Amino acid sequence: MLPDPVLVRAAAEMLNYSGSGMSVMEMSHRSKDFEAILNEAEADLRELMGIPDNYRVLFLQGGGCVQFAMVPMNLMQKQNSAGNPLGGADYIVSGQWSKKAAGEAGLFGRVNVIASSEEQNFSCVPDLSDLSVSPDADYVYLCQNETVHGTTIKTLPDTKGKPLVADVSSMFLSEPMDVSRYGLLFAGAQKNAGPAGVTVVIIRDDLIRENVLPATPTMMRYKTHADAHSLYNTPPCWGIYICGLVFKWLKEQGGLPAMRERNEKKAALLYDFLDNSKLFRGTVRKEDRSLMNVPFITGDKALDAKFVAEAEGAGLRNLKGHRSVGGMRASLYNAVPFEAVQTLVEFMAHFEKENA
Repeated sequence: MLPDPVLVRAAAEMLNYSGSGMSVMEMSHRSKDFEAILNEAEADLRELMGIPDNYRVLFLQGGGCVQFAMVPMNLMQKQNSAGNPLGGADYIVSGQWSKKAAGEAGLFGRVNVIASSEEQNFSCVPDLSDLSVSPDADYVYLCQNETVHGTTIKTLPDTKGKPLVADVSSMFLSEPMDVSRYGLLFAGAQKNAGPAGVTVVIIRDDLIRENVLPATPTMMRYKTHADAHSLYNTPPCWGIYICGLVFKWLKEQGGLPAMRERNEKKAALLYDFLDNSKLFRGTVRKEDRSLMNVPFITGDKALDAKFVAEAEGAGLRNLKGHRSVGGMRASLYNAVPFEAVQTLVEFMAHFEKENA
């Protein structure tokens, strides 16, 4: 969900951006107008997140799925005399997206899963208190918020000096983050930052390398995009422009501390209802619950389907759970107002009364 003020401003500027006589959709990515949009978006994001000077901000394409490959291609460093990869990485598997990332990384080098909650059906975060990090690992990888299963890693693990790489797509800009704790983090914009089509990568300078795995395409090298200031090829100009408007909206709301406060309030309302419901129940261990994604079930697949259908009829859309797990899932991203969660809880209470 995008904030209404962002959509209103984008609509007002659709035919004539800042007196240019053009829409941003028509604008050359090499023009001074778009260069200003890009620079301002980066500056606002740096301010919002407190991004240190020794980190680069890249606006890329391809979503998390491209990052699943781009990360090992760029960060797995060790090679034998024939140029074949010997490098490896440690992966924490806490849900579907980190599992997919680990599988993709296995195409490029050794992947060691050092913690997993798959045996618990990803209903919790694995124990990260004392990880056995591989001495020769090139990095440690995690997905901090798993959208499908609704879990969040709330305390970052000790990676024993290895760079921490994190997919933060579904919690990006929902709360403050200490960027200096990460070597690299990435996020698809479509959850909290803008429309689909933009991927934000924040990478520490020392991880932008010339020496990457052999046969890594030019477009798949972080250095390519860092050197070109995200303008090596035609970027998703319109998406970056909308992200920039969202960044400004976030600043006007009080920044990321204010977002966390709002998101905690929304999530508490829904989780409190689930904890006291006679029909619905949450599927995640309480201490690992996500503020962004709340999966829940009735325990009866037919009743779940009835709930989703009746909810849609009442104007409550997109509540069907991911196809891999079923049930229901409510996503409470930044622009979702508190009143929307109230409406959902009221509908759930009515449905429970009629069906329990």
